[in-house]
Amino acid sequence: MNTIGYFEIQSSNPEREINFYTNVFGWKFIREEHLPITYYRIETHNLNGGLLLRTATPPTQMGTNAYVCSIQVENFDDMSELILKNGGQIALPKFAIKGRCWQGYFIDQDHNTFGLFEVDEHAA
Repeated sequence: MNTIGYFEIQSSNPEREINFYTNVFGWKFIREEHLPITYYRIETHNLNGGLLLRTATPPTQMGTNAYVCSIQVENFDDMSELILKNGGQIALPKFAIKGRCWQGYFIDQDHNTFGLFEVDEHAA
């Protein structure tokens, strides 16, 4: 039972990040009005999460200070292009995990790092 069941993204500009993740991954964001903080519930295709107003200074250098989630996609290259078109940046370019997948890391406009992977048993 000890598995990841929910994720959260912090944002200093929630509308910007909502637009980014909606345009790139098609996620749905629902404002939760009854909470004491600015919070949006995120509905994805399999794992749900939340986006909340960041109350601290956003990270500004490479590297992370929290868990990094990786999103499984059908086509790494197409998604990479979409991420860049929507203001994201490459943190670590695409690389092969031999015999398993293509992996890479990106940064959204609020400097949150996330991974992307495409399962491919022929990755080399």
